Amino acid sequence: MSDGVFGLNNSRLAKKMKRNSLRSVACLGVVLVLYGLFGIGFCTGEDKLFRMKVGGVHDFKGNHNSAEIESLARFAIQEYNKKHNVVLEFSRVLKAKDQVVAGKIYHLTFEAVEGGNKKIYEAKVWVKPWMNFKQLQEFKQVHDISSFTTSDLDVKKGH
Repeated sequence: MSDGVFGLNNSRLAKKMKRNSLRSVACLGVVLVLYGLFGIGFCTGEDKLFRMKVGGVHDFKGNHNSAEIESLARFAIQEYNKKHNVVLEFSRVLKAKDQVVAGKIYHLTFEAVEGGNKKIYEAKVWVKPWMNFKQLQEFKQVHDISSFTTSDLDVKKGH
């Protein structure tokens, strides 16, 4: 066999080049996966552009008063009522955010009535629609209605 480039015979050179190209493809694959995990897309905020991260919590793109979001808030209250043997009554959704995970986690801020008193609550509801799965992850009171203003919620009048 004749020596090729760098003193290697041609078949050894071909094998070495093939291994190097496979390594290059593997490295490129790792780079693409890391890019996908840590830097997908752009979101626009008020007067600024920021990088969106997978798993990050973002303002809900639709109407936070939609039937979908209201249904999730009602579900959270229903689950809380069952677990704690109380009677909270849904009033309205004030704010909604979502987070992409295996499905979505909805971060909801809403008003509910307990014993005639309006209070503000936050809940996290995990949804995987393809599995018909919905689970209350967290539920807590954040304000008594008499002690908060719309500025506490970053809510603008008329919205």
